[in-house]
Amino acid sequence: MSVPHVSFTVRAVLPSDISAWCSLRRLLWQHVSDDDHLLEAQELLTDPHRYVAFIVLSDDNAPIGFAEAAVRRDYVNGCKTSPVLFLEGIYVVQEMRRAGIASALCAAIGQWGSDHGCMEFASDTQVGNAHAQALHRALGFEETERVVFFRKRLIP
Repeated sequence: MSVPHVSFTVRAVLPSDISAWCSLRRLLWQHVSDDDHLLEAQELLTDPHRYVAFIVLSDDNAPIGFAEAAVRRDYVNGCKTSPVLFLEGIYVVQEMRRAGIASALCAAIGQWGSDHGCMEFASDTQVGNAHAQALHRALGFEETERVVFFRKRLIP
């Protein structure tokens, strides 16, 4: 596969970007309703010290990628410090992949995290998602541990 040569702009999401941002969120998290995407996006923008989202625009202002992150103060698997910058989601449209867009997004988010007191940048993915694991490694993340979550209903 050839790597596209593309110029793009990475910047923090603005309230005026919500429609474009949500269109990209729908491509990553297809199981979430449009109303929930809109609600979550609006909530993220209300707490700029805890959450950040960056959007990538092509030269013709088309949305081609985004990433969201949060500052987590609770325990983050594999991390030794607190707070931790946590990559909640990252997406680049299929035809623009392998052009450095995900790297640029992570660089922008990483700088934001450093500016907000974070010394570690963490993320997670499904155990069976080899593509996402390869992306994380390519972005400089190292695997720290694998966890299986369990639950049990309590009867009142």
